[in-house]
Amino acid sequence: MKISKIFNLDKSQYELDFVDVDTDCDTPLFLDPYFISKSDFHFAFEAHRTIKSFFEYLLMQLKAHKIPYTRELFSHLNEPNEFCLGMSRGKPEGKGIGPTDSEKIFNSLIQSKALKSGLMEDIEDFRIFIDGIDKDKMSDMTANIIRWHLIEYTQNQCEFWGIALQKNVPSGYYWDRESQSWEIKFTKMLIVNNRKIILVPKRIVSFSREYTSQQYVQHFILNFLQNENLRLQTTLVQHRCNKEKTPYVTKKSVRENIERNHVIDKQWITKFTEDHPDVFSDFKKYTADKLKNVENSEIAGDSLAVICKYLIEKLDSIPSGTENATIFHHTVVGIIELIFYPKLSTPTTEEKIHNGRKRIDIVYDNCAEEGFFFRLCNTHKIPSRFIIVECKNYSRDITNPEIDQISGRFSPNRGQFGLIVCRNIEDMNVFIERCSDTYRDQRGLIIPLIDSDFKNILQAIIVGDFEFSENLLQERFHKIGVK
Repeated sequence: MKISKIFNLDKSQYELDFVDVDTDCDTPLFLDPYFISKSDFHFAFEAHRTIKSFFEYLLMQLKAHKIPYTRELFSHLNEPNEFCLGMSRGKPEGKGIGPTDSEKIFNSLIQSKALKSGLMEDIEDFRIFIDGIDKDKMSDMTANIIRWHLIEYTQNQCEFWGIALQKNVPSGYYWDRESQSWEIKFTKMLIVNNRKIILVPKRIVSFSREYTSQQYVQHFILNFLQNENLRLQTTLVQHRCNKEKTPYVTKKSVRENIERNHVIDKQWITKFTEDHPDVFSDFKKYTADKLKNVENSEIAGDSLAVICKYLIEKLDSIPSGTENATIFHHTVVGIIELIFYPKLSTPTTEEKIHNGRKRIDIVYDNCAEEGFFFRLCNTHKIPSRFIIVECKNYSRDITNPEIDQISGRFSPNRGQFGLIVCRNIEDMNVFIERCSDTYRDQRGLIIPLIDSDFKNILQAIIVGDFEFSENLLQERFHKIGVK
């Protein structure tokens, strides 16, 4: 059963920031360290720093020939089953590096020419050059290393959705980049049927199809060797049946020629890469451009149009007032998730600032790689690493005190852009003028969104217009007077 069903969240995958895993079987998604390293937002940045810390420390110990100690470091990468991701059949049991696999893989690692020659610059290179490492094991290694980041994320998500956590539960080993060691602590954990479950942001998972030895061989090594055979006019060159007798070489013939004398395995790939490092460099650059986040439609079983219609009805059904503030907040977060994923991610609710004297309703990581949220920082130079959202379930209009409240949450590091969400604004033009005054006074940029805005955006999505939300924000942006 999925997390949303177990805890009666009444939310679809479109409305949830985490992967809504089924605790009875693995979801075929993966934590790909290369994808995480190329994701430019706070959570991914911190996770990548931790992964890189482990990899660099591991290599340093190997180069110092501290083999027993390095073997012990490697032993903590085994069989995580709290994440419910990967390719296990039946109940998740973890297909990470078990005791038998661990020894085989570790031996492959310490004997690897790619390690000795310095070809492996990042942990994801294990998958290209080290026997026994596939996407499932790479994912499990990554999950172990960044376990604490994911535990904190789980705690935040559970706090927001009202899911009870159990206190004083052992976290399991995670890599601490400060102490450069594996640590374990007792903390609050999500327990389902006497089993720990750790949630994962859907913004950092992937199908892990790009950064693979198969892709490297098929689309880069064989391409290079095709061109080499053409350049050298080898016996593999054939000619097309046209007037020009155009010469060509097939990948099939190149592969068959190699396999007459060699097995195209990771040792062979290593040797080729040592001789032709530029090919591997081109592969890494190309793959970085091909990486993309998982779409909701690829992992959700619900109809997007049905969900949009439901959310419109849900908004209409929520009365204004303090008593229904939590329901309104939960609904707004679900709508924002549906509308703005993957541009906004990893929401934290009721974040305390200024030593607890002030609280922010919701803070999102800005993950945008294009569009309005991307341009905020990169074109308009408005600090927006985080997007602050204040929700007001008032029956009255919001006025200057609420604008001052959200602008007081801004800072250069936290960001100077926010959305103020409320039920209705009687005179939008007057409110926009107030936001404009705040912006001109250099107290940050605030854009309002009301029920009718959300309903119009959801109606547009139903008919296939996915640009409506961007256009609406851009229009408000210009009315405030930002050039």
